[in-house]
Amino acid sequence: MTYNTLITLHIISVIGLLGIGGGSAFYKFMADRSKKLEVIVHTNKMVVLADWLFTTPAVVAQPITGVMLANLMGYSFDTWWLLLSVNLYIFSIVLWLVAVWLQVLMKRMSMKAQKESTVLGADYYKLVNYWIGLGVFSALGMGVIFYLMVFKI
Repeated sequence: MTYNTLITLHIISVIGLLGIGGGSAFYKFMADRSKKLEVIVHTNKMVVLADWLFTTPAVVAQPITGVMLANLMGYSFDTWWLLLSVNLYIFSIVLWLVAVWLQVLMKRMSMKAQKESTVLGADYYKLVNYWIGLGVFSALGMGVIFYLMVFKI
């Protein structure tokens, strides 16, 4: 594969991770703040769907295209910024996987509350707070990776 093809795929997957992931997180955050069950249910469904359709392929494409680019460009994998990036990626993806699991739980909880005509309780909002924390640290990790990839310092 050519450099231009690889870098294009790599950048598109970054957009999927940071752009779509960030947008989904914003909408979920705002929906949960509204405390409107109908809005929360719909948003939870869409966020989970967006993660499966867009973010998951990006999560898979990033390391594949990254390794291919590093090999093509002759970078050693013991270069400190590349090694740090790989470790931050693993850290961020582990946090993201836990956040996705929480999203699925929150989707089920909200759908159950809607079906039973009840309100979401403290247990739901406790998961929301965990989800926010995971998202913040995962996004920070991705931000540092982005910086390292661009500036290669």
